[in-house]
Amino acid sequence: MVGLSGPSHEVAEMIRIPKSIYEGIVEHSKREWPLECCGILVGKGETVEKAFELTNTEKSSIRFLMSPQEQLKVFEEMDKGSMEMIAIYHSHPHTIAFPSETDVKMAFYPEVSSIIVSLKERENPVVKAFRIEKEAVLLVEIEVI
Repeated sequence: MVGLSGPSHEVAEMIRIPKSIYEGIVEHSKREWPLECCGILVGKGETVEKAFELTNTEKSSIRFLMSPQEQLKVFEEMDKGSMEMIAIYHSHPHTIAFPSETDVKMAFYPEVSSIIVSLKERENPVVKAFRIEKEAVLLVEIEVI
């Protein structure tokens, strides 16, 4: 926890991810290595129901930018299914599963968790979730269901 200031609104302290989706984001990360991958997890409440793999238009190993056209398609799907964005995920091909300075700057949805898949040890991926607020990075529990 970094500089904790109490949240002003109700946000998820946990994300529940079906095992197949959890494994899917790890596989997506491995497929895109040595570049960062990115995607969006949607569902209801704290439970993820669907994952969307998006294109990292930066094609970079140290940053990501989601394709705007693909993001719009995800938002349309969310509307159709009465779902909400639960998390944005991306990989860190060479560093630990903790938000970088760029991740903190680019966190435009403080109510949405940020999931990072670290492939620093490629055979032993580490997946962690965070809520990134203005002055705090808070760990969010992941429950694989």
